[in-house]
Amino acid sequence: MRVDGLGVLVTAGAGGAGRVISESFADRGARVVACDVDADTAEQFGAARPDICVLHGDIGLDETVDAVFSEAERRFGAVDVLVNNVGIAGPTAAVEDISTEDWNHTLRTNLTSHFLCVRRAVRGMKARGSGLIVNISSASAKVGLPLRLPYVVSKGAILSLTLNLARELGPYGVRVNAILPGAIRGERVQRVMYAKAQALGVPPEEYEKTLLRYISLRCMVDAEDIAAMILFLSTPAGRLITGQAIGVDGNVEYEE
Repeated sequence: MRVDGLGVLVTAGAGGAGRVISESFADRGARVVACDVDADTAEQFGAARPDICVLHGDIGLDETVDAVFSEAERRFGAVDVLVNNVGIAGPTAAVEDISTEDWNHTLRTNLTSHFLCVRRAVRGMKARGSGLIVNISSASAKVGLPLRLPYVVSKGAILSLTLNLARELGPYGVRVNAILPGAIRGERVQRVMYAKAQALGVPPEEYEKTLLRYISLRCMVDAEDIAAMILFLSTPAGRLITGQAIGVDGNVEYEE
């Protein structure tokens, strides 16, 4: 799947799944700008991949969004593909124990950041009559996940954001889709599973077995699986796919 010449912007693009997405596009001919809130991660990724422009900043702030898009446009003229990958796990707690601060922080990071980037990206996309926006939601948005309310609400809102944007932007040739990953193998998910196991009062390995039992393919997801789907959507083969919530999760049936 070659994507030669495409201008791609990936948020939270220097670590974890975001890094894999950034590298996958760059390795297939795209010109990539990756932004990340973690300064050390951004610096290390930039040193490892000088072919990728890696910027540091909080994409939940207007001024950061403007700076990142301005740099992307300076480098390759237009953002053809926006991957809204930024997101945090939020608190693991019963609803009555969730602070207003944690609630607001989760929604600002997981949802408002998407809106800010979309608002900036569509200016150029509408003018050119083409573009692709991919928002990263979660399989949890379909089935719910107790003790993770702010996270699930933010990921569910991304589905509404995606559907509404697809309808609004479709007449301008801009496509918008959401990816719903399952548990992506890696350190972040391990931390989340450990916190959930603690909240439930069970050993982490027992919770992981329970998690897999309710996935049809009995597997976790690799970041490469997410990257492959986004790459497909970016090729001519995906030109008619918009307004879709695409599960890349082995079919998560239930979560507890």
